Amino acid sequence: MDGQPGHIDQIKQTNIGAVYRLIDQYGPISRIELSKKAQLAPASITKIVRELVDTHLVMETEFLDLGFRGRPATGLKLDSESWHFLCVSIGLGNLILGLRDLSSKLIVEDVLPLPASNKKSFLDCITDEIDAFFGRYQSCLERLTAISITVNAIVDPTKGLIRNLPYYQVQELSIGEYLHRRTGLPVFLQHEITAWTIAESLYGAAKNCKNIIQIVIDENVGVGVIIAGQTLHAGNGSVMEIGHIQVELDGERCDCGNLGCLETVAGINHILSRAKQQLITVPDSLLNCEPLTVESFCQAVNKGDTLAIDIIRYIGVKIGHIVAIMVNLFNPEKILIGSPLNASQQILYPVINECIQRHALPAYSEQVKLVATEFNNSGTLSAVSSVKKALYDGSLLVNLMKG
Repeated sequence: MDGQPGHIDQIKQTNIGAVYRLIDQYGPISRIELSKKAQLAPASITKIVRELVDTHLVMETEFLDLGFRGRPATGLKLDSESWHFLCVSIGLGNLILGLRDLSSKLIVEDVLPLPASNKKSFLDCITDEIDAFFGRYQSCLERLTAISITVNAIVDPTKGLIRNLPYYQVQELSIGEYLHRRTGLPVFLQHEITAWTIAESLYGAAKNCKNIIQIVIDENVGVGVIIAGQTLHAGNGSVMEIGHIQVELDGERCDCGNLGCLETVAGINHILSRAKQQLITVPDSLLNCEPLTVESFCQAVNKGDTLAIDIIRYIGVKIGHIVAIMVNLFNPEKILIGSPLNASQQILYPVINECIQRHALPAYSEQVKLVATEFNNSGTLSAVSSVKKALYDGSLLVNLMKG
């Protein structure tokens, strides 16, 4: 009997989150249609909607229902403009702070320097910049609901703990607890790649997909995995370090200490370094005509430059072998690629896809789709995913409704 109230509260929270999610995704939506999609009784919908309207999280609006003639129908949509949350993206040398409303609309965003060498502690630097940000945009702030942080580091999302961030010499930093005590707000912390993958599953290229793999190819190479709608390793902050799988037996020394890691082959800086070395023997390459950047490299690929195409095909094969193994392990619906190399996807993707078709089980490889991410990982859009997830599962909504 002692556990019964908690169980009932959990059901209520889940139902409120489901209703809010449907209004977010389909609004304006009628109560009747909402009842059908949520598979909840009309009386339950009426009660939940009343609570959401009373707390100004949802509002009524007239809309044209194509299924009926006559007067416009009364529908429901989010009332999100006065609800704000802070997004924090911690990079190597920079800090991005963004203020968004609950619909994810960006109100304002600042990119700030965050040098590794600073007289103040890392935590003091972060909190001072947040305080200054709030001071600059005080006129924009209304109801501040949460803080969401993303960082490319080993983290414990459950405890709000940055376990290891060598660039800033940070270890076992309870940033979530500290900011919660300082602001009274719920604080969400997530690995950058995991947050991006969740974002794509909620409102990006993998929307409505339950099983996805997202490969990130940038300065670093990483992966996010969602299986049956749940993030792999969601509870302990681990990420799948595919960038440190050996793909060349006698390859380049990696920062991790091993030889020939995938990151030494497919990391953007390594790609450009390899191209620069090979230009000596290919003087007529288009890559000799302008400064060598990832953009100029992709342009050369698209223009048919032999050297650039050879390099990107080699990268595609190495990545494709790893992805094929992951297809066999997880049987995803979609494989997303998040990378500046998407600018030359017409060459890169067929190579990766050929590896998948050749090395993965036919039952898995035939149905999987290889697509580009809907957005890149610049700014604070990935940080939105933690807040959206907490709204959709009802946990943050319940706190907001309590005031």
